[in-house]
Amino acid sequence: MTLAATTHPTPRLYWMIALILAVVTAAEVGASYVDAVEPVLVPLLLVLGAVKFGIVVAFFMHLKFDRPLFRSLFLVGVFGAIPLFVVVLLTFGAL
Repeated sequence: MTLAATTHPTPRLYWMIALILAVVTAAEVGASYVDAVEPVLVPLLLVLGAVKFGIVVAFFMHLKFDRPLFRSLFLVGVFGAIPLFVVVLLTFGAL
């Protein structure tokens, strides 16, 4: 299902997104109870969290439907914050 930049999503699409987010959340909770995934639990949860973050930003913050400039500014802020966060953690010896 593709949407033009001017088309607003329908309530049905929002319900589908909510269902996808619920399934990903259930997978996160379920993974935390499975001992077999313990060695890869943290990377798995980080990836699933990033997927949920991307979905929420794209649809509920309407970045998927905004001008590319707004999307770019948001992404620069997000990806700029990650190295800054790492530097702060390194400064205080948390990493």
